Amino acid sequence: MSKNHLPERKEIPTDLTWDLTLIYADAAEWKKDFQQLDELQENFNRFRNQLADSSAVLRDAIQALDALERLLEKLYTYAHLLHDEDTGNAEGKTLESRAASRASEISAECAWFEPELLAIDDEKMQSMLQSDELAFYSESLRELLRAKKHTLSEKEERILGALSDVLGAPDEIYEVMTDADMRFPLIKDQHGKKQELSHGSYRRFIESPDRKVRKRAFKAMFSSYKNIIHSCSATLDNTVKRHVVKARLRNYDSALAMALFDDELPEALYTGLIESVHRSIPALTEYLELRKKVLKLKKLDMFDLYNPLLKSVNTACTYEEAKTMVLEALSVMGKEYTQIVKQAFDERWIDVMECRRKRSGAYSGGCYDTVPYILLNFNGTLNDVFTLAHEMGHSLHSYFSRRTQDFHYADYPIFAAEIASTTNELLLHDYLMKKYANDKAMQITLLVHLIDEVRSCIYRQTMFAEFELDIHRLQENNTPLTAELLCENYRKLNDLYYGKAVSADELIQYEWARIPHFYYNFYVFKYATGLSAAMKFAQNILSGDRTLLEKYYSFLKAGGSKPVLEILSDAGVDFIHGNVVDDALNNFSSMVRQLKKLL
Repeated sequence: MSKNHLPERKEIPTDLTWDLTLIYADAAEWKKDFQQLDELQENFNRFRNQLADSSAVLRDAIQALDALERLLEKLYTYAHLLHDEDTGNAEGKTLESRAASRASEISAECAWFEPELLAIDDEKMQSMLQSDELAFYSESLRELLRAKKHTLSEKEERILGALSDVLGAPDEIYEVMTDADMRFPLIKDQHGKKQELSHGSYRRFIESPDRKVRKRAFKAMFSSYKNIIHSCSATLDNTVKRHVVKARLRNYDSALAMALFDDELPEALYTGLIESVHRSIPALTEYLELRKKVLKLKKLDMFDLYNPLLKSVNTACTYEEAKTMVLEALSVMGKEYTQIVKQAFDERWIDVMECRRKRSGAYSGGCYDTVPYILLNFNGTLNDVFTLAHEMGHSLHSYFSRRTQDFHYADYPIFAAEIASTTNELLLHDYLMKKYANDKAMQITLLVHLIDEVRSCIYRQTMFAEFELDIHRLQENNTPLTAELLCENYRKLNDLYYGKAVSADELIQYEWARIPHFYYNFYVFKYATGLSAAMKFAQNILSGDRTLLEKYYSFLKAGGSKPVLEILSDAGVDFIHGNVVDDALNNFSSMVRQLKKLL
């Protein structure tokens, strides 16, 4: 693989690509399954106007719906993984479009279910819920009945279902524009050689010990987004508008209330996170001032926040070395856990290398009937090792949930989605700190990494969460989200969080356009709460107390069988009565003091 250009997909060694034949041998096999959707949908729709007949009928209808959704999920998973490995590949794009369109049609055709179920007389429904036939589904029915006041008529639900694919167009346009069509310039690395900037390589450049390289990468990246800023504002404006309109149609007080409803989270948890972080900005400022001092800079800029404090420490590694480190770090989880990790490596669950037109970033994917695949864009940095551990945490969470729970309850709540992944990162950090206990330079490097992880996941993601809340409130007050307004608001927030220590380049105002999570409807705050919970879980696991480890496994296996705050509380992390976020931020402050002593 040449260092100055991205390889084509066909140039990547097979053992560094994921094996999608574990799902379908080829597109022809996919199409055969796709044809079965009609029969499954017809089987489900035969229960229409019969849900109130008996508990057994309602049970059979739920099972028929699960069968339809289960196959649709498998079909879409294969299609979107195929598309993501090469966003310019016509077959992958075609299959994903077919799956998405069919999902929209099915959503419309099945829209009768919830209104009809909710129309059942309350007394009769309570009687049905006491039956043996519905005992297994009592939790999901409770959640559904809780949403009764937010469910529209059958006709209205059908219309919204039919429009779901169309209403998601701004998100898709943004993704295609930034992943498939966007091109970045060549920039000079620290050796004076020109290399292609990309979403994946940007992190490597911004971590460079050479400030000129960092500055060139920063300016090239955000100048590129500046060139399409009005297009980005249009897609984000329409996405936020969709959230706001949907919330109004469904009788929620706000878009935030709607986003938190499914996970049964109080709005005070979201706003309380922002308040906790605001109180702890002085600790962030203290760290940034320390960074400026160590780097001997008169002014600290936003592109000076990711590079190592010590230039001489070599943290580059191969993928094989990364695998070994992750396996050894996760050995504290026990033999069963590490055996599954080995299986992921050996059976090609992971798509490793960056290549042209591959989707940027990293994620854990898959569904109930597939392995929990992982997409990476591995560039050989220490951050990439932590990303591997992170995504493996997601995948093992999915693995245990799907193996333990029936399909109906296998998906864990979104609020819990970033906890297992970040717990793995913390276990890796502890392992490396012990491995390099006699290496002061490496100790500093690793400590800075964890401090920066807290800065990125709690401080930065909370800043994103505050930005997301602000723009939704603006939209709720009928204020159009123009490029100028978005840039102004983002710059003000960046100044609030970083301004006392950082003299930010004006290009930072365009950073919001680079964050795809703003299209995910109040997702980013979960990174902050997830890391806060993970810090507590990691502490419990590393204590060696087998009971605490078993509690953590109960969290991994719970899926969606109970409300998420109850699952976490049972496992030892109480967001309502505890001080989970404040404790994490206090740990951040302690780590900054520890770093000062080492320096």
